[in-house]
Amino acid sequence: MNASYKDRSSVFLACSAACLDFREGLMGIVFKSASITPKNTQKRAILVAGGAGFLGSHLCDRLLQDGHEVICVDDFSTGRMDNLRHLLRYDTFSFIRHDIIASLDLPVSEIYNLACPASPPHYQADPIHTMKTCVFGSLNLLELATLHQARIFQASTSEIYGDPQVHPQPENYWGNVNSFGPRSCYDEGKRSAETLFRDFHVQHGVDIRIARIFNTYGPRMRPDDGRVISNFIVQALKGEDITVYGDGSQTRSFCYVTDLIEGFIRLMGNQTSIHTPVNLGNPGEFTVRDLAEQIIAMTGSSSKIVERPLPIDDPRQRRPDISSAKRELGWEPSVPLAEGLKSTIAYFERQLVRPNSELLEVV
Repeated sequence: MNASYKDRSSVFLACSAACLDFREGLMGIVFKSASITPKNTQKRAILVAGGAGFLGSHLCDRLLQDGHEVICVDDFSTGRMDNLRHLLRYDTFSFIRHDIIASLDLPVSEIYNLACPASPPHYQADPIHTMKTCVFGSLNLLELATLHQARIFQASTSEIYGDPQVHPQPENYWGNVNSFGPRSCYDEGKRSAETLFRDFHVQHGVDIRIARIFNTYGPRMRPDDGRVISNFIVQALKGEDITVYGDGSQTRSFCYVTDLIEGFIRLMGNQTSIHTPVNLGNPGEFTVRDLAEQIIAMTGSSSKIVERPLPIDDPRQRRPDISSAKRELGWEPSVPLAEGLKSTIAYFERQLVRPNSELLEVV
């Protein structure tokens, strides 16, 4: 380890300790930070950027259950403290409040980059910051991976394909994306991130993994994230009208969160050279109106379906071709939509009856 790295490491350790003290004082919750002390900085952990979010927190769960040491990094732009509270029992879990737009340095062996708002209302709220997170954030984590020769995972997206003219979408389809619209900050940001990952692999030999994630759902989704399943469930449970954009004939494919996380683990653990994007999602295809009707039936709601104008650049159809994941990873989803919806509805039922003071938000 060179002197410059030691200096940066010491500075970051001091910063992370301060961040942990700040969190403890703000929320009254102590985040174990045994992995971030000067005595054991040689121990190489797994870094999960965006670890307080929906997918990130489930990934932290899985990695900790598998016996890994995990450092969660999140700036709470959309992540929630409540998603991490149950992880405090692990001595191998640490948390740092940090925005990956700023560089960071930790001795890690693997990096998962899940740090970016993923729902339209959230990524459109500050499109410049969304683009910075995709580009500057990826650049900072790739430089960290280069420094420590760490394998790095990019959570890319089916939005790479835009409003596709090929169906289902294979990885070699280049997409139909508007570079000058309200969704462009996310779509083009993720495309740019993939380019950076590819170039770091070619130029610096960084061991990269890229997953193109299709619609995913499950417990810990935010009730206000604006995605179709969370919207429909919350509206149904409240007895409100179910808002369908367009006539509801557009199609989506829905993957349950535990299936997706299994795909992450298999992709990251694969020892062959999978340095190109891999689709991860459930190839089952449903119309949005069918989904709304199923959720109304499962919740016993009196909600009615109402139609609203289709948002700009909203894709008409979305379904993954997962041939590569089946062939290279032996992976395919196993949780049927009805089963996944049952547990997701139960989660939202619990969330909606909790006082706001119990929902640990950070601003």
